[in-house]
Amino acid sequence: MLKKIMCYQVLKRSIYALCIVGISVHTALAAELKVLSGNGSRPAVIEICKAFEAQTGHQVKVEFAVNPHVRDRVDQGEYVDVVVLNPPVLDELVNSQKVMASSKTPFGRIGLGAAIASGAAKLDISTTESFKRSLLGVSSVAFPGDGASGKYFVSLLSKMGIEQEMQTKLRPMSGEYNVEGVAKGEVDMIVVVASRIYGVSGVQYLGLIPQELQTWIGFSAGVSVNSKYPKEAKQLTQFFKQDQARQIMKKIGIEPLND
Repeated sequence: MLKKIMCYQVLKRSIYALCIVGISVHTALAAELKVLSGNGSRPAVIEICKAFEAQTGHQVKVEFAVNPHVRDRVDQGEYVDVVVLNPPVLDELVNSQKVMASSKTPFGRIGLGAAIASGAAKLDISTTESFKRSLLGVSSVAFPGDGASGKYFVSLLSKMGIEQEMQTKLRPMSGEYNVEGVAKGEVDMIVVVASRIYGVSGVQYLGLIPQELQTWIGFSAGVSVNSKYPKEAKQLTQFFKQDQARQIMKKIGIEPLND
């Protein structure tokens, strides 16, 4: 009987030791990925990276900036594993050999949208004329001053023939802080990549700007040539194309791209 008890205790200790080893091996194999992303895809990138972490056990740290700043940071040698940018900007990093050409993964697109503060009288932006009236009817309109979507919006004012009237109303803001300015009452209205509006409390989404004025903002991911975890980084970029990620994008209003 004593011999059986001793054998059981030895077996129990052995199993415990194997479990500890297994946990250690799993921890050692888990990568810690750094992602630099443009602001337009912020809500999708956050949710998709969380889902990736849950599925794989890898850790993902994400930082956001306007597309040109992300490009410059990577060009200047900042360490990163995965970059998420508008396709033309990502192509610049591919051409400068900062991002692996074979890793480039387009995964979604969305148009420009508008929002105002929660509780404010809803504005009509469904047609070009109603959009013009709404812009002219508010005291201030925010847009990302350094972002591609902001520059495009400013070009639309000339196209709509209201460039001069809008000059005193325009409020260029940083990509990291613009929709939030509407929520806090600092500006009346925001025009920005529509996905950027998602999840910001204190604002009401008016919808996409009229189709005849619209531009599509694409999102692509790529792996840095300097990544310490190229296999895991490529795994993350491919995860952006999987069904779980596609469902996250659809919830936010981003149109997933087919292979």
